[in-house]
Amino acid sequence: MDYGFTTAAYVVAAVLFIQSLGGLSGQESAKRAVWYGIAGMALAVAATLYGPGAGNWLISLVMIAAGGAIGWVVAQRVQMTEMPQLVAAMHSLVGLAAVFIGYNTHIELVRIAALDETARAALNGFAAVVAHKSGVEVSILRVETFLGVFIGAVTFTGSVIAFGKLAGKVDGKAKKLPGGHVLNAAAAIISVVLLVVYLQTGSTLALAVMTLAALFIGYHLIMGIGGADMPVVVSMLNSYSGWAAAAIGFSLSNDLLIVVGALVGSSGAILSYIMCKAMNRSFVSVILGGFGGTTGPAMEVTGEQVAIDAEGVAAALNDADSIVIIPGYGMAVAQAQQSVSELTRKLRAKGKNVRFAIHPVAGRLPGHMNVLLAEAKVPYDIVLEMDEINEDFPETDVAIVIGSNDIVNPAAQEDPNSPIAGMPVLECWKAKQVFVSKRGQGTGYSGIENPLFFKDNTRMFYGDAKKSIDQLLPMIE
Repeated sequence: MDYGFTTAAYVVAAVLFIQSLGGLSGQESAKRAVWYGIAGMALAVAATLYGPGAGNWLISLVMIAAGGAIGWVVAQRVQMTEMPQLVAAMHSLVGLAAVFIGYNTHIELVRIAALDETARAALNGFAAVVAHKSGVEVSILRVETFLGVFIGAVTFTGSVIAFGKLAGKVDGKAKKLPGGHVLNAAAAIISVVLLVVYLQTGSTLALAVMTLAALFIGYHLIMGIGGADMPVVVSMLNSYSGWAAAAIGFSLSNDLLIVVGALVGSSGAILSYIMCKAMNRSFVSVILGGFGGTTGPAMEVTGEQVAIDAEGVAAALNDADSIVIIPGYGMAVAQAQQSVSELTRKLRAKGKNVRFAIHPVAGRLPGHMNVLLAEAKVPYDIVLEMDEINEDFPETDVAIVIGSNDIVNPAAQEDPNSPIAGMPVLECWKAKQVFVSKRGQGTGYSGIENPLFFKDNTRMFYGDAKKSIDQLLPMIE
């Protein structure tokens, strides 16, 4: 099969991937967009397998079958609430693949350099492409290989730590070794020096030491980022995995990998920017770790948290005309989305105006709450973004907060010394009544106290979110 057909197939696959990304921007078109992505990937794999230089059919088919089987099992077992850690795990595999391919390229470079002209002429596939490169082209390939391994190694360990934090296997608090940023900077400078050495000599030792430095950077960088910044971390690692794939594409002279890697890398970077803007943070402040900065002591929170039982919440809901539900990570942990959907159905059947308010960084993954609500078949048209609904809270009879803390924290506006000062938040405290579904009186994932819980119009509905909502269902008349 000639290069023309493969190139044409890659162009079609790239268009399908672009269509997929575009469709994922809207809930109504997301399902169709997923099928575009599936079709594009199937076409890309087929074109690669049947294209010039293809071989090792048995190994290729076994790997595809094994990967497909593993993917099927994972898809069947992983709950939607576990999607953040699954995404982080997938990013780690992309990073690891970049490292392996980079080392394979390095091994080929070393092997081919030792061959004479006759032996080089007998090579085929990727080795033949490398053998016919000029000195300048080999130098460029070394840079591509080095960068691919570096980005891949950072992505791998960073994603593993992100997975651990999201899954609760690693402490979600920001932790750094003594020396903090100096260690990261030293590892980065060492990597730059090793790039020069590798470019001039092709030294295996230089590549290996850089890999260790990059693995450390990925580990230390993400360990130093608090759990409250996880939405940004996930999108940031998504961007890293894209650039790692693009670097692989340059090394393998694969146009589709370059295009797809650039798409993923740039979209991840844009999403990271959007997340940071939603938190009133700079991207640099996030990746350097810590959740915000303070200039003095935080405002003292006075009063007490007043509890309410299911009967009281149900009575308020039965009397209310306008209701806004604010979901957060607590809803995901309790897997309460189906119960929330049933509550919504019953309230709407009574003619009440029920809507959902979604903060851009709610949950542990960009769009996490949107995904959970879509899974529970909550109508798309009543799920609104923060900017669309914030002005409506003063006319809202009841606001129900389910497992959220920072995204509904008035300290962001009222306390200039708060770690989240200036962060745009859902102003639910302006509603006539606020009910907060929460396990206990803790401060949440980020450890920041929330004055909302102490306001006169707020009542705390303690308990597991799913059990609490289930208690309400038979009382809605």
